[in-house]
Amino acid sequence: MVPLLEHREQLDKEGFVVLPECVDQGLIEELVAEVERIWNDEGESAGAEFKQEANTRRLANLVDKSRVFEQVILHRYSLTLVGHILGDFKLSSLNARSANPMSACGQPLHCDGGCLPDDHGPKVANVVWCLDDFNAKNGTLRVVPGTHLSGHLPQDELVDPELNHPDQKIILAKAGSLIVVNAHLWHAGTENRTRFPRRALHAYYCRRDQPQQQFQQRLLSRERQATANDTLRYLLALDDKPLKDEILQSNSVSGFLE
Repeated sequence: MVPLLEHREQLDKEGFVVLPECVDQGLIEELVAEVERIWNDEGESAGAEFKQEANTRRLANLVDKSRVFEQVILHRYSLTLVGHILGDFKLSSLNARSANPMSACGQPLHCDGGCLPDDHGPKVANVVWCLDDFNAKNGTLRVVPGTHLSGHLPQDELVDPELNHPDQKIILAKAGSLIVVNAHLWHAGTENRTRFPRRALHAYYCRRDQPQQQFQQRLLSRERQATANDTLRYLLALDDKPLKDEILQSNSVSGFLE
């Protein structure tokens, strides 16, 4: 599957696009096995390098935890669309999020990073890897199409960002699908009302002049950095001069988590 002109046009107009079932089932099974292994290994500390969230399981810094995640970072279809959104970019973070079964884990509408575009355009984009089906009952995403162009954050415009929005759309996607999002779009995870977890990877990218959410030069082990090929090194910004906010670790914001 190759990203089409219609995908780019939908990103421009609505702020998101679904690439249905474009990831091989074998890779999805391998990714599920790896995140479950890491959740089991890390226990209560899972996600602590970044943020933890009630009623969910989270993982952070996945680049350092298994080489299988390289296939997520380097997925060429999603990178093409991220480049369409951001121009020159780098990986900001690679995390996992699992909405717990039968839990009130809905999120408020938010923009990732809690930021707006600037004079140079969008700063952030997200590619959500559906490790399970995303449906209306199990904690899928709700989005408000076009709000990436609004120039406003939802918390500044809405009485209660946790309430349903009259213009929101519920995204439906099968496991193995990718949801590419201009991350200035108002969006949120919904409640999981099923008996099963709803698992996803979040490959979060930022414009190259913006600080990484998780500073890879500091987080990655020497061994992991030494084995990264040229393309991966570029996407991780391993050879870039660090930005001030990266050195100070002052960019670890999610948009809605304290």
